Amino acid sequence: MTWERLISKKRFDAQTPQYATDEAVRGEFQRDYDRLVFSTPFRRLQNKTQVLPMPESDFVHNRLTHSLETSCVGRSLGRLVGKTILERHPAILQAHPSMLESDFGDMVAAACLAHDIGNPPFGHSGEDAISAYFRSPQAVSFLQDLTPAQAEDLRNFEGNAAGFRILTHTHPGQSSGSCGMRLTYSTLATFTKYPRPADQVVIGTKNASEKKYGFFQAEQTHFTKIAQELGMLPAGQNAFHRHPMAFLVEAADDICYRIIDFEDGCRLGLIPFEQAQALLQPLLKETAGKPSSITFHDEREQLGLWRARIISNLIYECAGIFLEHEEAILNGTFDQSLINLVAQKPALDEIKKVSIDRIYRHRPVLEIEAAGFEVLGGLLDAFLQAVFDPTAGRHRKYLDLVPDQFLGPQRQLSSSNYEKILNITDFISGLTDSSAISLFRKIRGIDLPRMY
Repeated sequence: MTWERLISKKRFDAQTPQYATDEAVRGEFQRDYDRLVFSTPFRRLQNKTQVLPMPESDFVHNRLTHSLETSCVGRSLGRLVGKTILERHPAILQAHPSMLESDFGDMVAAACLAHDIGNPPFGHSGEDAISAYFRSPQAVSFLQDLTPAQAEDLRNFEGNAAGFRILTHTHPGQSSGSCGMRLTYSTLATFTKYPRPADQVVIGTKNASEKKYGFFQAEQTHFTKIAQELGMLPAGQNAFHRHPMAFLVEAADDICYRIIDFEDGCRLGLIPFEQAQALLQPLLKETAGKPSSITFHDEREQLGLWRARIISNLIYECAGIFLEHEEAILNGTFDQSLINLVAQKPALDEIKKVSIDRIYRHRPVLEIEAAGFEVLGGLLDAFLQAVFDPTAGRHRKYLDLVPDQFLGPQRQLSSSNYEKILNITDFISGLTDSSAISLFRKIRGIDLPRMY
């Protein structure tokens, strides 16, 4: 792969090839970032689980704050790497005369901002809940006319693919367009950490990009078009090697969830401060014998300082690892998570283990995640029955509750069973945690809306 092709400010399925007239003030990749900030799917992340479902504490991150922080880390990674890439490859400026190191940062920041935009309610357990429903006997009749590859999209539902669909797909009930948010080709490719369809996932692989999939069958032609435009290397049937910047998106996410989720657990008292101090110390890289000029009286403030220093250390280390392996990344022979190559990986692994034991397996978390299986499975079953048998009286009521955008113009149903299922899955997976629970309670008669 070559940087001259990998960098593209062309917008996906744009009606005109012209760029914005204000690029000197706001570059194309920054425009991508701004479009995401103002989008409805991004705003919904404020009420989607990151660490603890539906937290009552202001200390705890949700998907929105996690995405914002990840984008900040991604911007730093992109700028650090971009500076050296421009020095190593002068041909980039011949192809893109206005390219700056800040453009690399904006590209990665935009992709990081969107990296969880397709996540369903209840975090990763929501993905499991949707997959479990489509593997259940209740879903057999809905899937019978689908191809094996289409059924795999649903039986192994993936938030990354749902995110790519949000970014590149416009529902017929919204407009006659078909290009989603019209982001640049490079941002869309940078967003896609797993550039392959569901039927090309490699079970048990050690390669980072083969563990999951990044687009549904419905958007396969979209991604192929992007990959070919950017000169991304093929890696199997309908699969490709990653865009190099996708490694930085993955690193930014890894850094944030490893360190900041752990900090949330400490702030909530799930991990004792003394234990946290012992686990974080190897990552601080403090200068031996250099005394601190600050005395902390609040453990949370001390944690905040440690978190900032550790994230800074990891940013510089991951950027260095990327640049060390740049040639192999461009050749498609490097396929590892950068975080796995940092010097203090054993310390990070121990932090991850403690986080799993103390935070992700905390009883209230498990209870709400278990409830999420009932909620998401129940909603999918009710609304899929409605679109497959819309004439039944009960089903008509459910169908009336589906927003216009997830049906066709004049609320006409798609003739494709695959599209019907995807549209309803888009509707359910796009709900926030609280709106999913509220809708489930109402259609089950557990709770009724207040009329006045």
